Amino acid sequence: MFVALAGESLLDAAARAGIRLPHQCKTGSCGACRARVLQGQVQGIAGALPTALTAGDIAQGQRLLCCSAAAGDLQLECAEIPHIPGIEVRKLPVRVVAMERLAPDVMRVQLQPPAGQRLHYAAGQYVDVLLPGNRRRSYSLATPAREGVDLLELHIRHLSGGFFTDQVFGKLKVRDVLRIEGPFGTFGMHTATDASAILLASGTGFAPVKALVEQLLATTSRRRITLYWGGRARQDLYLHDLCKEWEQALKGRLTYVPVLSDSPEADGWAGRMGWVHQAVLQDHPDLSQHEVYACGAPAMVNAARRDFTALAGMQSTLFFADAFVAQPG
Repeated sequence: MFVALAGESLLDAAARAGIRLPHQCKTGSCGACRARVLQGQVQGIAGALPTALTAGDIAQGQRLLCCSAAAGDLQLECAEIPHIPGIEVRKLPVRVVAMERLAPDVMRVQLQPPAGQRLHYAAGQYVDVLLPGNRRRSYSLATPAREGVDLLELHIRHLSGGFFTDQVFGKLKVRDVLRIEGPFGTFGMHTATDASAILLASGTGFAPVKALVEQLLATTSRRRITLYWGGRARQDLYLHDLCKEWEQALKGRLTYVPVLSDSPEADGWAGRMGWVHQAVLQDHPDLSQHEVYACGAPAMVNAARRDFTALAGMQSTLFFADAFVAQPG
């Protein structure tokens, strides 16, 4: 039980009461914070756009907690995330120790926290880079936390005119100091199951997927994983060779399927073409026994959720998402 203030999102009200509920983007795009209203009424929050819900979802009483406020007493049906020992949200100064352009518009930035102030997090979580004017930009951590390794890795895509990304691709240099806050989010792999899993990424949605795979590499889990990574052109699959290495290292456990939607090199591309979520449907017409972890553009995530449940019998409770929402200006 928790008390919500007038106009306060149900997600924020629960967090204020110390109740951890599933969430990721907080913009209504990923659908991670969906819940069913059993009793009472909710009202939308001004400016919030719950794009992850279909008309059918709404008719069944589903709402997104990040986009909904209480309009009176409520009873909700939703999952609660158990506490993850050793993880607390912190603000830290971090030093840029390495920068590598992985593609013309993607920069790998490695950050070093101060000595003795290691950031504890789970694979799939993200941090906010704190900027002047109370602005912040969210980036998934691209590697899992590992004993003896303090570096934090971000994959940053350049958005022309972007307040922060113009800085990253124009002025930021090694030894500069940034401020971050985190970790945030509840996206991550459910390791307590042997269910086959689909990892689905578009663009830099690959970053949290990379963390999940590298976490699997460090375990003895035998679950089968199929990784689908989609881009427009070959350069968008900026760590393609690494994925091939994983496929060899996890032989029999991981299959890698790269997909290009609109490549000027189409004549020289021997791999799959089309929309990446449709490649999943072609290979897996029955997803009723699969978990899906989808990361990338909201349009891809929403299309995958809709089509996997409608066309392949996927259980909506087994679809986990991290939608990347561009923050211009």
